[in-house]
Parts: sequence; structure tokens; C-alpha cells
Amino acid sequence: MTIPERPPDTTRLFSQLSSWDGLPELLRRGIGPAPEGKYRHWETVRRMKAPHGVRPEVFWLVQKMARLSMKRDIPTFVARDGTAFWYTLPDPLLEYQHKLDRRIGGTLKTHQPLTRDAGQRFIQTSIMEEAITSSQLEGAATTRRVAKEMIRSGRRPQTAGERMIANNYRTMIHIRGRTGEPLSLSLIEDVHRALTDGVTAEPVSFREPGDGIGVYDNITNTLLHLPPPAEELPERLQALCDFVNAPEHSHFMHPVVKAIILHFWLAYIHPFQDGNGRTARALFYWFLLKQGFWIAEYVSISRILRKAPARYGKSFLYTETDENDLTYVILSQMNVLVRSVEDLFAYIAAKSDEIRRVSEQLSPDSGFNHRQRALLSHALRHPRTVYTIESHRRSHGVTYQTARTDLLALEREELLLKYRQGRAFMFTPVDSLAERLRTRT
Repeated sequence: MTIPERPPDTTRLFSQLSSWDGLPELLRRGIGPAPEGKYRHWETVRRMKAPHGVRPEVFWLVQKMARLSMKRDIPTFVARDGTAFWYTLPDPLLEYQHKLDRRIGGTLKTHQPLTRDAGQRFIQTSIMEEAITSSQLEGAATTRRVAKEMIRSGRRPQTAGERMIANNYRTMIHIRGRTGEPLSLSLIEDVHRALTDGVTAEPVSFREPGDGIGVYDNITNTLLHLPPPAEELPERLQALCDFVNAPEHSHFMHPVVKAIILHFWLAYIHPFQDGNGRTARALFYWFLLKQGFWIAEYVSISRILRKAPARYGKSFLYTETDENDLTYVILSQMNVLVRSVEDLFAYIAAKSDEIRRVSEQLSPDSGFNHRQRALLSHALRHPRTVYTIESHRRSHGVTYQTARTDLLALEREELLLKYRQGRAFMFTPVDSLAERLRTRT
């Protein structure tokens, strides 16, 4: 990844072009902060061929003036040079906010498979997915299959990558119970400590003065970001906590925008020797839940970030090189969140259709008796249900032996998992029940 070219100085550019006769007409055209719905950086604009029939410098100046006219400062969040970060509200961002509000304002309960049990299963799966991909973003080499087996079985991590994933999973479960707290230094430390525990031989702590820590490109070893000096960390972390805990600001700030700024702020100041990205993503998740964005429990942000990590990093560089304009980061993260939510709804719709079709195929000639068909149909909609021989016997008014035969036959078909609890056998649906039934039929 390379550092994008910094845009021309706006003040100097305006002094050079203000006497140009065509400028008033260009301004009257109403070129906004995001022409054609794209919030372009100078890196892109300078390569465009005569946009709107003018030189790139002119096109850049006009859209930059539109951005500055709707500038929203965050005075407590300043860069290394002391200048404040800010953002704008271009149409693409307003559209993202609308999409999220519309989705979040609805309910997943309208979808057939998402009963209370199934909903909890979605949450656990999402947390598992986020724990795995968030760790993989930072170098964990464990495969998803092995990682899921480790989490589900409860076995101890055997590598640093597995330890990272296990820590992520436990931390995300833990912080769901801490949404009633304000953001504090102790909460940040607790989250970071939980994420990095046992990953390295030495405990991971705050950066120290003169540590020389920076963010580098993995291939070219180019320095991409130099965090503020470690001596400033106490003041900067306190400013972050004050910002997050403030009930209101000088202007209305959408909660998701605030969550994204929290994410970027922590990544920018880079307070720890390692684990900054994981900590920032965990606190992003925590803040959304704190604000009542229940849908955050069902989506994995890191899964989509991992598909296009360069875009994720590029938005940070665009912000740093364009006068601390956070709009690049906010738009990038909003896009990721909207895609995650849309993926969730598409998955639920597909799952609902799959369950309906599979249920319809559980006909008398499917090879199952009516009791087994009833149990499988129930299990498709309630995947966390635990069945016992006694419960099956009572449900259908049959003998113990008949109920036992029914359940053991479904276990042999690999549709139920059997385990012992005390002296009794317990049966629970396999994770891929709908797929197995569809393949079998």
C-alpha cells in the first residue's frame, strides 16, 4: 500500500483560481461534496480526464469548498500537529444512515426461522465469525473450520492464532454485559487485556516514550501511520472517553457515525504495543450495542473488512492526507456495516426458504415415520432444542423403546447429535440439519 498524494493547499489554490472567469459558473452548477455520489480523494481526482470540462485542480477546489461549507468539527480529537478532525454529511452518507435506520427499526422476527432459540444461535454464530475474522485480520493463521471446532468443543487453544481467536470470542461475549458502563480507561484496558492474554510471552501493555512504534506496509515496509507520542496517551484516551460518554455534541451525531469515530480514534492514537485493531473493533461493537443497535449482535464487520483490507486501510490514509477529513473513514465503515446487514437479511431469507422447502419434503415417503418427521420439522425451527427419549415418548404417547428407536435412527442418519448427561441420553440437531435433509431427499 502506498501513501496517496496530498491534495493541493485549498487556500493557495483558491487565491490562484478566484480570478478565473469560469469559476462562478462552475459554482452555480451545484457541484457538491460527492459528485456523482462519490466522495473522491485528490488521488483519484488528479487522474480524472477533464471532469466537468475543467482541470482536476479546479474540480477539486469546487468540491472541497462544498465540503468545507458543511464541515462538522470534533474539537477534542486532534492530529499530531494539533489540528482537529472533522467530517461532512454528503448524500452517500445520508443514504447509508437511512438504510441502517430502516433495517434496524424493523425486526428479524418477521422471518420464519428466527424464533428465540434460532435468534440466539444466530448471535453465537455471528460472534464466532467476528472473533475469527477479526483475529485473521491481524495475522491469526488458523482456518475457520479449526477455529470453529475449537470454540464449539471448548478445547484449549494450541497455537498463538487459536489463542487470539479464543480471546476474541470470550471478550465479545463478556462486553455484551458491560454496555451499561460508560467508556473508561479501565474498560479499555480490560478489553485489551482480555484480547491479548497469553498471545505473546510477555504481557502487552501501553506504548512507552520513545518506542518508535508505527504502522507499516507488510510488503514494502513503508511507514503508513505514525501515532502521536506515547507521552500524550493519558490525555488523548481521556478525551476519547469524554467524547464517547457525552450525551450530545455541538451538532447531531448519528450513533453509528460516533461508533466509527471511536473505532478510528483508538486506531489513530494506537495506545498499545499490539492488539489495537482488535480492541478498536471490539469497542465499536460494544458502543453499537450500548446505543441499542441490537442488529450488531447478528453481523460480522470483520468478515467483510477481510475481503477488502486495502480499502479499509486506504480510507485511513485518505483521512490523514486530506486535512483530517474523517468522511472517508465514515463512508467506508458505513458501507461495510450496510453490506453486513444486507448479507444478514439475505441469509435469513434464504434460510427461511430452505427450511420451508425441506419441511415440505418431509412427506410420508421420505423414509421417516410421522413422529420423526414432526421432530425434524420442529428442530428446523428450533435448532437449540434438546430432545430426550422421555420427552419424545410423552410427545407422541409411545413406549420408551419406540421413542428410543426413533431418536437413535435419526442419530445414525447424522441428523441428531447424541451425548450423555448423567444417566440419560440427550439429542440435539446437527448444525447443518437443513442441508443434510435437503441432500438426503
